[in-house]
Amino acid sequence: MVITIAVALIVARLLAEWLLAEMNMREVRRHAQQAPGAVAAMMDKQTYQKSVAYTLAKSRFGRINLIFDSGVLALVLLSGILPLLFAHIAAWAPGANWDDALFILLVAVLLAVPSLPFEWWAQFRLEAQFGFNKSTPSLWIMDKVKGVGLTFVIGFPLLWGLLSLVSWVGAWWWVWAFVLLFGFQLLMMVLYPKLILPMFNKLTPLPVGELRDRLLALGERTGFKAATIEVIDGSKRSGHSNAFFTGFGRFRRIVLFDTLIEQLEAEELEAVLAHEVGHYQKGHIPKMLAMAAAMQFGAFAAIAWLLNASWFLGAFGFPAGQLAPALLLFGLLSGLVTFWFSPLSNLMSRKHEYEADEFARKAMGSASPLVGALRKLASKNLSNMTPHAWFSGFYYSHPTLVERERVMVASDSAT
Repeated sequence: MVITIAVALIVARLLAEWLLAEMNMREVRRHAQQAPGAVAAMMDKQTYQKSVAYTLAKSRFGRINLIFDSGVLALVLLSGILPLLFAHIAAWAPGANWDDALFILLVAVLLAVPSLPFEWWAQFRLEAQFGFNKSTPSLWIMDKVKGVGLTFVIGFPLLWGLLSLVSWVGAWWWVWAFVLLFGFQLLMMVLYPKLILPMFNKLTPLPVGELRDRLLALGERTGFKAATIEVIDGSKRSGHSNAFFTGFGRFRRIVLFDTLIEQLEAEELEAVLAHEVGHYQKGHIPKMLAMAAAMQFGAFAAIAWLLNASWFLGAFGFPAGQLAPALLLFGLLSGLVTFWFSPLSNLMSRKHEYEADEFARKAMGSASPLVGALRKLASKNLSNMTPHAWFSGFYYSHPTLVERERVMVASDSAT
């Protein structure tokens, strides 16, 4: 029965994602020759045609990848290879926790291997075809090697500690497991930009000049003081652009992609940063952390329940009462369920984006700077300007450019 449900969930998500992709592709094709009036005002015809081609190419590739990933997941769950690997590794040190942690990490790494050709194709064929790829094969390989190394260096002690909680604190292990994991995530918000990000990218202080003065002045008048403003060399991997801030309290850092600085005027960059500051000032970060904490707490409660359910682990060939397999299976299966709730989380995220847009509009005195920035970014990134509403609901954490601009312009008109 459990296996039947698992297969049904895999098939249901596969069909749903395939259907959503098909609906989106049809919507994009419907407007392929002539952009809707609102879109035509935002993007020139040549760029729009290129964005249509990019969206369709990504969708076709994504559907192939979707089928492959679903097949790999089904094979892993149904073939019996996981319990065989678990029994083999457990024999190295019976009763220990380090081998259970090693089992989870090895499975995570092995599951990533089949998707490597798809990642390579996406980077060096699809992205390169549209001028976005700036990486090299050696850099790509080195990124993967570093990623695997960090998985073991950071993941192993964390998993060992989590798995040891059962023997340390007993039946309430899952509560302490939540505390451990969530506390670790908060710590990483501070350590990631200092220790891990520099392993992949070079960060340099924003040079003294007009842009730095404008951004610092924006921080002063909006009550947002960061420890530093840094530029990240995102252009060595991709032509896509972004801006974000990391950490919290006195550890806050503003990070701008070098591609973003190249693409936008000083006033537009100021508006983009004002939008990011809006997320902070409107309390979006604590709200999202609270939501993540609630979901993690519920996840650990569910794992504790499944661990004591004789029908769960046995259905997949694992011995009863083994926490490592329960954690792994939950990780593999939970996405099949949470996928159906993604529109709800996206609704909350979109509400936050509108609020941050409004904050930026007021901080800049007009919607024009942010509207101009968003238009340029949509053009430079070849954004899908005409997504299907259902596809957007499931996959877009941000409103479309048309939706955002309509709201901001209306607010300008009302003031």
